[in-house]
Amino acid sequence: MQPMPVDSPPRTTGRRAAGRGAAALGLCSALLLILVAIRWHPLTAVDGSVARTTHHWAVEERGLTHGFRILTDWVWDPLTMRLLGVAVAVWLAWRRSAWRTALWLVAAGALATLVQQGLKTVVGRPRPRWPDPVDSAHYAAFPSGHAMTATVVCGLLLWLLHRFGAGRATRRAAWAVAAVSVVGVGLTRVWLGVHWLSDVVGGWLLGATVVAAAVTAYDRSWPEPARHSPRGS
Repeated sequence: MQPMPVDSPPRTTGRRAAGRGAAALGLCSALLLILVAIRWHPLTAVDGSVARTTHHWAVEERGLTHGFRILTDWVWDPLTMRLLGVAVAVWLAWRRSAWRTALWLVAAGALATLVQQGLKTVVGRPRPRWPDPVDSAHYAAFPSGHAMTATVVCGLLLWLLHRFGAGRATRRAAWAVAAVSVVGVGLTRVWLGVHWLSDVVGGWLLGATVVAAAVTAYDRSWPEPARHSPRGS
């Protein structure tokens, strides 16, 4: 008896789930974008309250604030994250001859940067201003480039680890590092008084949207080969 091919519902279901996730995240991102653009009072009130509280803490806790500046300016900086993505792409192309995957990774990162910079220009949201700032930043506030870039790079790399079958211990360690990085960089941006809370949330949402959309596009362009059920099953 010839082995019967397993139909593709699991893979199809996975692609549909990624597509639905991208759509849902996109809608949430668009809603937050609209609320920020129209300066919805409940949102700006929460942003202001959080910003004043965290700035007060940042001024008082100078040692912690200095540590956060090192993390946000060097470890979790968008340039550092982008270089990490490029390094992984080079490794994929050179060591595994996965040229399409490498180009996909670079293209997804470039798309995220274009979306981020385009929205900053269109929205033009001012950053928080303080008489005694503990840090400074340039360009418009929404969305947070640090939060969005960390989400995109970490999300794509986590998915690649799953795609290439990394061991469970490796994936768990990567998830832990990614979670600390994505959440941590967002919190440092608010603590340092250079972003509103909704800027960071917007960066997380938009970054997750880019990841979900990129994964959906990858799965549809280069699906995994069909698997067969064990003989006699």
